[in-house]
Amino acid sequence: MMSATSTLALTHFVTLADSFDKDKVTPGVLGFIVFAVIGGAVWLLMKSMNKQMKKVDFEEAPEEGAAAAAAPTVPKPKTG
Repeated sequence: MMSATSTLALTHFVTLADSFDKDKVTPGVLGFIVFAVIGGAVWLLMKSMNKQMKKVDFEEAPEEGAAAAAAPTVPKPKTG
């Protein structure tokens, strides 16, 4: 036999379930959890990418032939 409290709780639950539109689909808690996990994964990947990009040296050493042709000739100042 059900107690009065459980009967009252069940009646409230049933009325709440009937008030929802059965044709409307919502993401709910599972959708939020999936979205939060994807967001956390993207944040961790970007943090790792920034760490790896800081290790990269972008300055290239010029080739010897191209460096001599591209460098302007500046006269050296006279000393003494």
